[in-house]
Amino acid sequence: MAKRIAQFHKVSFEQFKEGYLDEFGAAREEEIRKIYDAVRLPCRATSGSAGYDFYAPVEIVLEPGKTVKIPTGVCVEMQEDWVMKCYPRSGLGFKYRLQLNNTVGIIDSDYYYSDNEGHIFVKLTNDSKEGKTVRIEAGKGFMQGIFVEYGITVDDDVTAVRNGGLGSTT
Repeated sequence: MAKRIAQFHKVSFEQFKEGYLDEFGAAREEEIRKIYDAVRLPCRATSGSAGYDFYAPVEIVLEPGKTVKIPTGVCVEMQEDWVMKCYPRSGLGFKYRLQLNNTVGIIDSDYYYSDNEGHIFVKLTNDSKEGKTVRIEAGKGFMQGIFVEYGITVDDDVTAVRNGGLGSTT
């Protein structure tokens, strides 16, 4: 039986709004609120699925070679010694060469406690070599997160604490 080690939450409206405005520019607060209210928490499609599907908060249209940073509106609280690895949904990668810019997204267990509320952002690139435009409707799955347990070395003595979002641990 699989271990139950995590729970998804929505970030605050203020945090989502900040991420949305940063990527998509000016928008009315009512419009952003409507998008935020429609944010779906990730879930598995079947009992045999390893990945939790993340859903697009807005329609995403990516021409070949273009990139977009998506504020998901989601954070994940998980037990220590676990990580969530993020990948494009298999079909999108296969059909369009849709890729995460960092190839595999890594969400550490302490990211939830960062100053951005652990808001998960996804940077996608349409790396199509066939001239295909990717269109993902709002509310449709585009990425999957898979939880993996990890170990550390016997001589590891790290005591540093995260205080920041992406790239803050280096």
